[in-house]
Amino acid sequence: MAVSCNSKSDNPLNKILSREDTLISKVIDQADKHEAQIIYTQIDRDSANTPHFTDFEYRLDSSVYFYPASTVKMPVAFLALQKLNELKKQGFQIDKYTSLEIDSVREYQSSIKKDSTSETGYATIANYIKKIFLVSDNDAYNRLFEFLGRDYINEKFEEKSIVPGRITHRLSSFNANNKYSNPITFFDDSILYQQEEIVSQVEYLPMELKKTLKGKGYFDKNNELVNQPMDFSQKNYLPLKTLHRIIQRVIFPENFSENERFNLSEDDYEFLYKYMGLLPRESDFPKYDVTEYYDSYVKLFMFSDNKEKMPKHIRILNKPGEAYGYLIDCAYIVDFENKIEFFLSAIIHVNENGIYNDDQYEYDQIGVPFMAELGRKIYEHELKRKKKVVPDLSRFERLF
Repeated sequence: MAVSCNSKSDNPLNKILSREDTLISKVIDQADKHEAQIIYTQIDRDSANTPHFTDFEYRLDSSVYFYPASTVKMPVAFLALQKLNELKKQGFQIDKYTSLEIDSVREYQSSIKKDSTSETGYATIANYIKKIFLVSDNDAYNRLFEFLGRDYINEKFEEKSIVPGRITHRLSSFNANNKYSNPITFFDDSILYQQEEIVSQVEYLPMELKKTLKGKGYFDKNNELVNQPMDFSQKNYLPLKTLHRIIQRVIFPENFSENERFNLSEDDYEFLYKYMGLLPRESDFPKYDVTEYYDSYVKLFMFSDNKEKMPKHIRILNKPGEAYGYLIDCAYIVDFENKIEFFLSAIIHVNENGIYNDDQYEYDQIGVPFMAELGRKIYEHELKRKKKVVPDLSRFERLF
């Protein structure tokens, strides 16, 4: 993939971040404390409408650990579709809409027989992916994690040069043994494919990264305060640049070599574009209460600091994360009216008291306002930026 990285003097982030804007300066003035990292990619089309990327970075460092939270759901969703395509190639007549049941064969595992949020009343890979992108559903991610098994995820990362990074555990599941993945059965009138329990064969050792010990204390699974730093060395790890390249692989697969792309069909791509950009109120299955799941519920950039309706001509295809005081978003932002498109990924950390699992994080006071304002400032910069070729955005626009 060809990407140009401009010099520091040409970096528009320098000007945007140095403005006297309290929402941004509150974080940037203490960038190290807030672990701030940003990557912004300008997209310029040539006469054939081929996109060309130019990256601009701020404090990007893959050797410094941050917790990726729900952003790990994005590549797991992509890989779930890939695995289905691999099984189909082996002769199994299943796809993302095929009904499935999940069994439980070990302590702390749970089974799934039906799914009331699905159009058919049964769980499907498609419905889990919808829930991941519409509202960042943890159980949906955990079920896809079980379908894949953690060794498959990390083998595919290596194969596709999605490095550095690794995914080794479920989310919000204290007691789960992530070495074991539940058996899964795909069916219609009869059994179409039966996947036995997957047992991980790889020992995932603690990562040797900077800042894997964090804070001064945490509440453990028994809700007791432990007065020592929390160890993140065996948790999921997806640095910002890795996340940024993952979303680019799906939005513009043609910009990557064949072995770097996910093995997805055109229908898979359109399905992903639609549900990465759809708002909760626009979904019939699953159906969501709009008072709880407002437009910007999973859209951190530009709109997360209010609950108003988002403008129809702007779509944000993204996957955010929020946990342990970390706020992350990884997005392709497109404005069909003004012919604007760009990638933006950012991470900040807000945990003033240094205690984890106490639900005392400054998301609303510092984190969300920063992410929303950062998105707006980059968008305003793009509004003024002159382009030689006006992009044809119909590939995405027709889906909404």
